[in-house]
Parts: sequence; structure tokens; C-alpha cells
Amino acid sequence: MAGLIWTKASQRRSTWVEFHRCRISAARSIPDRKAFLEFTILTEHQPAASIDAVEQGLASAGYIANRQIATAVYLSQQIEKPILVEGPAGVGKTELAKALAAWRGLKLIRLQCYEGLDEAKALYEWKYAKQLLYTQILKDKLGEVLGEAETLPAALNKLHDFGDVFFSKEFVEPRPLLQALEQPKGCVLLVDEIDKSDAEFESLLLEILSDFQVTIPELGTVSAIAPPTVILTSNSERDLGDALKRRCLHLHIGFPEQRLEERIVESRVPGISQTLRRQIVSFINDVRTLDLKKLPSVSEAIDWARVLVLLQASELDHEMVKDTLNVLLKYEADIETTMPQVTAFIGKTRRENVFG
Repeated sequence: MAGLIWTKASQRRSTWVEFHRCRISAARSIPDRKAFLEFTILTEHQPAASIDAVEQGLASAGYIANRQIATAVYLSQQIEKPILVEGPAGVGKTELAKALAAWRGLKLIRLQCYEGLDEAKALYEWKYAKQLLYTQILKDKLGEVLGEAETLPAALNKLHDFGDVFFSKEFVEPRPLLQALEQPKGCVLLVDEIDKSDAEFESLLLEILSDFQVTIPELGTVSAIAPPTVILTSNSERDLGDALKRRCLHLHIGFPEQRLEERIVESRVPGISQTLRRQIVSFINDVRTLDLKKLPSVSEAIDWARVLVLLQASELDHEMVKDTLNVLLKYEADIETTMPQVTAFIGKTRRENVFG
């Protein structure tokens, strides 16, 4: 397994910290701005130098982050702590990990959680077919291995000298968690919707989250050379354990305020007019005040904006909203609740657009 070292996590972490200090020192010694930018490109896999740099970097990958999100990402990189991102579905939790990987030029490794997820699917599994083939080969070559051993103790000694590779790293099939430790340049590890997994699965993550290492009984402790950037997401379907939360920075992403959501829609829907963009976001904010089973999220706002642009809408009108409301709302009961308010909401958005 390329990129792995079999050592204590403290040694690995001190080496990484020293390297980072040297990199920052070298960067500060570059007086010319152009040379500094070239140096930054060469070290793009390393943590950003400031919160503003994080905000700009995520924006370059198409993710419009507020100050709270950028600060959490910056701190996570500096102190090497995972981020536990909670919030309703569709507000950009998973997209944060994707944008972070794209911006830093790192591989994204995603582990989608579900009920019943275990270490065989998340961490590692033995290559049983290969082990059986090895057993057959060993059986065929047993005579050559034993040679001229005349007694049972002598034969056992020869077998011990031959070496036991049956449970060695050559027979390990790495799953996402172990793959993340194998990356020599680091990666972004996304543990998506961890609240859908069983509580027992959290215990499997604790060693990785705290020390970026994992212990395989037959092989020992495997530590990563470059610690992965770990993003865990949760829709809060169940309460997570204190041990897991203690090992993570907490970040809650809720529905964005109106101006931020307008920027998000603008970045994700090229060609949308300012008037339509403002009306869409204002209308959605009004819909979120209703008592609905599922409030429209940012992802649904983007989908609706794309649909309206596709239909060449210049502004919201009653018929257009009525025909496309199923893009925004996912339950018929929510559509029926919203429909009587459509005219009033559209009128409000138009007045707001006129005055402001």
C-alpha cells in the first residue's frame, strides 16, 4: 500500500507540522508578489494561509461560502481536525467537500453511510479469492518447501522460515477509509450522512478522526503520511455520540440569508437576470415561512432557477410558478399549502424588486 508508514501517529504529525512551518517561512521570505503566487501554486495541496484565501478558493470552485464556513475550513486545515457539518438536506454540506477537493487539487474519497455499514465496506476487506489461490499454490509447493525435513518439528521450522503472508497487506482490499490513508499527497475524505449509519459505526471512526490512523489486528497500526481533510455530514436524523463530536469541529449550515443565496444562484445558473434571481430567492424565503413537510433547500432553488431560465422567464408570474412549483416542493401536501399564497408572494417579490 503506497504512501503508508507503520509508525506512531505523533511522529507523523510532528513531521507534518515542521514541514508546514518551513513552507510558511519560505513563503514569507519571497518579496515579489508574482513569485509568491507561483510558490502558492507549487504548494496548492497545503493549507490556505488565511480565512479570506479559503473563501476565495472555494469561490473559485463554484462554492459561495459565508465567513463561518470559511473559518471552519481554515481552522480544520490548521489544527488538523475533521469538520462535522450538520444542517437540513440540500444546503451545501456535500458540495463543500467537493469544492474543497476541487480547489486544492486533491482526490475526493466518499463514503456514503447507510444502516448496517461495517468495516468490511468502510475500512478494509481480505481478498478471499486471492488467499484461496495462494493456499492452493502453497499446497502444490509444500514438498519443495519442506525439503528434506525428516521430523515434524523440522518441518514446522521450515514452514516458519518460509513466512506467513496469508494475512499480509498484499491480501488487503482497501475501502474508502483505508484508501484515504493511502494517499501520499492527502485527500478530502467525505463521510456522507453519518447519521444514517448505526451508532456502532461511530466507534470505528474514532481512531481515524483523532490520529489519522487505523489498527488492523493482523498488520498493526497504519498511519497516513499526509493527514486527509475529513468532512462528515449529518442531516440530524439521530443524535451523534459525544466521542465523535469531541473529535470534530462543529459547523451548522442552515438556509442562507437572501443576499448570499442570490450569489449562490448567480454562480450556479449562468445567464439568469438580476430581476429573476432576486424574485426567485425572495419567493423561496417566503415559502420557507410556511408550515411545510420539507422546506425548499438551496439545491432546489438552483434547480428551479435553471428551469425558469430554460423556459425563458424574465420574471415570476402566477401561471409560471403554478406550472413549475413541483420542482421547488417535493410533497403534494406542501404544494397545496403553498398554492393559495402564490399570488401574494409574487406581489411581494415584485414590490421588493421595485424598491430595493
